[in-house]
Amino acid sequence: MALARATASLIPPPTWLRLRPLSIPLYSSSLPPRSLLAARVVAMAGSSTAVAHRHTNRLASEHSPYLLQHAHNPVDWYPWGDEAFEQARKRDVPIFLSIGYSTCHWCHVMEVESFENEEIAKMLNEWFVSIKVDREERPDVDKVYMTYVQALYGGGGWPLSVFLSPNLKPLMGGTYFPPDDKYGRPGFKTVLRRVKEAWDTKREMLEKGGSFAIEQLTEALSATASSHRLSDELAQNSLKSCVKRLGNSYDPKFGGFGSAPKFPRPVEVYLMLYASKKLMETGRESEANNTMQMVCHTLQCMARGGIHDHVGGGFHRYSVDECWHVPHFEKMLYDQGQLANVYLDTFAIKSDTFYSSVARDILDYLKRDMIGESGEIYSAEDADSAEYKGSPRKKEGAFYVWTSKEIEEILGDYATLFKDHYYVKSSGNCDLSSMSDPHNEFKGKNVLIEREDISSMASKLGMSVDEYSQILGLCRQRLFDARSRRPRPHLDDKVIVSWNGLAISSFARASKILKAEVKETKFYFPVVGYNPSTYLEVGEKAAFFIKNRLYDEPAHRLQHSFRNGPSKAPGFLDDYTFLISGLLDLYECGGRTDWLSWAIDLQATQDELFLDREGGGYFNTPGEDPSVLLRVKEDHDGAEPSGNSVSAINLIRLSSMVAGARSENYRRTAEHLLAVFESRLKDQSMAVPLMCSAADMLSVPSRKQVVLVGDKTSAEFNDMVAAVFASYDPNRTVIQIDPSNKDDMEFWETHDKNIFQMAESSPADKLAVAHVCQNFVCSPPVSSPDALSTLLDKTYLAASSA
Repeated sequence: MALARATASLIPPPTWLRLRPLSIPLYSSSLPPRSLLAARVVAMAGSSTAVAHRHTNRLASEHSPYLLQHAHNPVDWYPWGDEAFEQARKRDVPIFLSIGYSTCHWCHVMEVESFENEEIAKMLNEWFVSIKVDREERPDVDKVYMTYVQALYGGGGWPLSVFLSPNLKPLMGGTYFPPDDKYGRPGFKTVLRRVKEAWDTKREMLEKGGSFAIEQLTEALSATASSHRLSDELAQNSLKSCVKRLGNSYDPKFGGFGSAPKFPRPVEVYLMLYASKKLMETGRESEANNTMQMVCHTLQCMARGGIHDHVGGGFHRYSVDECWHVPHFEKMLYDQGQLANVYLDTFAIKSDTFYSSVARDILDYLKRDMIGESGEIYSAEDADSAEYKGSPRKKEGAFYVWTSKEIEEILGDYATLFKDHYYVKSSGNCDLSSMSDPHNEFKGKNVLIEREDISSMASKLGMSVDEYSQILGLCRQRLFDARSRRPRPHLDDKVIVSWNGLAISSFARASKILKAEVKETKFYFPVVGYNPSTYLEVGEKAAFFIKNRLYDEPAHRLQHSFRNGPSKAPGFLDDYTFLISGLLDLYECGGRTDWLSWAIDLQATQDELFLDREGGGYFNTPGEDPSVLLRVKEDHDGAEPSGNSVSAINLIRLSSMVAGARSENYRRTAEHLLAVFESRLKDQSMAVPLMCSAADMLSVPSRKQVVLVGDKTSAEFNDMVAAVFASYDPNRTVIQIDPSNKDDMEFWETHDKNIFQMAESSPADKLAVAHVCQNFVCSPPVSSPDALSTLLDKTYLAASSA
C-alpha cells in the first residue's frame, strides 16, 4: 500500500550507479542458488578455541553476538552511534552500513568473502566509515534502510548493504554482493569503486536523491485514518477476502499457501482457524470443514517434513522446496512460539494428539536448548556448524543431516525400520524436488522426512502403532545422543523482549490446552511428556526475567534486548505489544492479577510512546532517536505479526477485562487503529491476515466472558479452567478471581465492579463456580467442569443460531 506509493515516487539511481545485488529474501521471493562458489561452506566464526587475532576493532566491546562475530575483521567497523557519524562528518566520506544477524547464513558468506578480505577492507577503511548493525538489536535502524532498498529495488533481505551520506540519508543499497563480478552482476569491489567515484564527482545529486527518498517514504508510511472506525461490512469482507485468496494459493499436495520457498507463516493458519470457526457458527459447515482441512494438511506436512527437526524438536526457518523437505536450517524463537500456538489451537479443535505432540515437541526443544538459568529465552540457533571437531570450516545443516552409514552404525537392528520410515538412502534423499538440492551440496546426505504416516508404516510391519512409535522414539534418542557429540551450531543467546512475548504466550496456553489430552496419551522422544502445569512455570519465569532485567519500573519503560546486560536500544512497539499479549495469556491461564496489572501498565506506556492520537495506529519506534530517520506504522503480518495487528487484538481483549471509560477507550483506540489500514484490509487482505482477524473480532457485538470464581489453588478450580480451554474460541475472555485473595478483590473492585460483585456474592461452600456472560447477560453459575462445558456449548449454539 504505502510502500507501493513510495516506490512510484522514488527516482531510481542513474545508470552509472545502478547495481544489481543478489537479493536474499526477507520472507518469500525467488531465492539465490544454494551455493555461490564458496557454497554453504564458510569459515568458522566465533570459535571457542583461543586464537591470536591479527585484527581487533571497536565491535570487540559490544555485547551482540553478531557484532562480536565481526570484531576481528580487518574492516575498521564501528557500532551504530555518534562516534561513527562524527567520524564520517569529520572525514567527509560516505558511510557503508552492513546489517545482519548472527544466525544469517548469507551474512556469514559475505563476511568470509569480503569482510575478511584484506584488499576489500583497505578500500572500506580508506574510502568509507563502516558501521555494523545487528538487525535483532536495532530493528528500528534496519527498518529505515530495508524499506528504502525494498522501495527502490523491489526486494530486500540480509545481509543488507547500504551506502549513506554522513547525515545518514541513503545513497544506494542492496543485499549480498559477491567479492568479484560474476553472473553479469557487479562484485563488491566494483560497487565500492563506483560509489566512491560517484561521491567524488556527483555528490550533490546523490545527497539530493537520498533526502528526497526519505521525504517520500516518510509521507507514504505515515498513514492516517480518514474515519474513526471501519464499517462492520468491511471488517467481515476483509476476512472473507483473505480466506479466499489464501485458498486460491493453497497447495493441495504438500500443504501451505504459495510456492517454494515455503515459509511457516503462522498468521495465515491463525486466520484460517478463526475463519473456520466463524463459518461453522454461521451454519456454513462445508466451507468450514474445507478451510479446516487446509490447515490440518498444512500442519501435518510441515511436521512430517524436513523443516521439522525430528531428532531434537522445533522447526527450521523455511523450506527451499515445495514439499517442506530441505530447509534453511536456522531456528528462530519467533517461529517456535507462533507455531506452538497454532498446533495447540488445532488440537483444541480436532482433539487429535498429533497436534498436541507437535506443540510439546516445540516447547520441549525450547525448554531443553533455548532457556537460560534465569528463565530467559534465547533468540536463535545458526544454520551452519563444523562437520567435525577441529574443522576450520562450517557448513549449513552439518549438525542435522545424516549419511545412511551413520544411521546403520548408530541404530543397528533398528536401522532398516528407521531408514524406511524417514526415507533415508545411501545416495542421499534430497531428490524429492528439483529445488531441494540443485547443486548437489547434500549428495550422500539425508534430511529426515516422513512420507507416510506412522499407522500405515506400522501396519506394513504387523506392529501396533504404540510399538512402532516406541522404536522410532528410541532411535531418535540414540541419534540425538550421537548428534550431541557433534559441534553445535552457534547459539544466539540474546534475549529479545518481543520474541520472548510470543514464546510466553505459547507456554501459558499449553499449560491449560494440553490438559484436554486423554490420560492414556503416550509420548515419544524428543517429546518429554511434562505435566502441562510445567509450561506455565516456564512462561512465568521468562516474564519475571523481563520484568527484573529489562523493565524500568519507575519510568514504566522496557528495554529491547539483553545480553550481558540490557541493550542501549529502547523497547519498540513489538516489544510492548507481543509482551502484553503474552501477559494476557499468562493471566487468563494462570490467574495471577499482577500479570494483568502489568499488561495494563504497559499498554498505557505503549499509548504514550507510540500512539498517533490524531491519525490513529501505532508507530514502530518512540521517535526519540534523531539517528532513526523514519517512524513507520507497520501493518504487514509476515514471519512475525505486525505490532499494529497484535495491538488491535490486545485492545479488544483488554476492553473485555475492564469496565467503564477505560474499556471504551481501549475499544475506540482499536477502532481508530484499524481505520488507518482500511485500504490495506480492503485491497490487500492477504498481506494482513492477523489484522483481518482483529477487524472481524471488533465487529462481534459482544465478546464472551467466562468468569471463574473460587480457590485458585484447588483441583476443582483448575479443572474448571481446563474445561474452558478444552475448546477453541478466539472471541472469549477468561477471568479468574479468588474471593479470599485480597489482591484479586482490590484489583477487580478498581477495574470492574461487576466481576468484583460476582466474587463477593459467590457461595462460600463452593471451591469453584463459573459464570458465562455475553450480550450483557450472565448465566446462572455452574460448579462442575461438565456443566461448564455444556454451558459453553449452549452459548456456542446460541451464537450459531443468531
